[in-house]
Amino acid sequence: MAELFYLADLFGVAVFAITGALMAGRKSMDLFGVLVIAIITALGGGTLRDVILDNHPVSWILNDLYILVASLAAIGTVIWVRLTQPIHEKGLLLADAFGLAVFTVIGTEVALQHAVPHSTAVIMGVMTGVAGGVMRDVICNEIPLIFQKEIYATACIAGALMFIGLRELGTPHWLDTGLSMLTVLLIRLAAIRWHVSLPRFHLLDRD
Repeated sequence: MAELFYLADLFGVAVFAITGALMAGRKSMDLFGVLVIAIITALGGGTLRDVILDNHPVSWILNDLYILVASLAAIGTVIWVRLTQPIHEKGLLLADAFGLAVFTVIGTEVALQHAVPHSTAVIMGVMTGVAGGVMRDVICNEIPLIFQKEIYATACIAGALMFIGLRELGTPHWLDTGLSMLTVLLIRLAAIRWHVSLPRFHLLDRD
């Protein structure tokens, strides 16, 4: 199970690195800029989670494979886009949705392993899922997806709660992980497809 968890973590790193590379490409950055944005996107959320949970050393510090996977995913994305057609906005959103699903569940599980309250585990799951993307968007001078109108962080919360609930029921770990990731993914994809959003708060002037 530990090996499956590790492979899922590397998959999430690769997917989020792709989103970082795509964003850097939209901003016409050079290859170094692409690598920097890809690595920040892929590792930023997990790093912030581990620092807050005092989980040292941070995973990528002692394992070169995390940086290597992120770098290869970024370079592969550059090559793929140059050899084929440019990836549109929808491609970036789809890749981001997959990374969001993987990292949310991983972040929630890491928090639970530290015996924190369930509310904290949810927050850590959301943070792991969204923080890297927020860093990516801020550096690239974009409004972070989490602050846009479509459902984003809410999908993470639902997935984290699903994982915690299933863990409490004692169902198989692979089932908990798969269903929780699927929950995040389906909610996020539905939001993208049908522009589903939470009610917005408008403060009206009374002049």
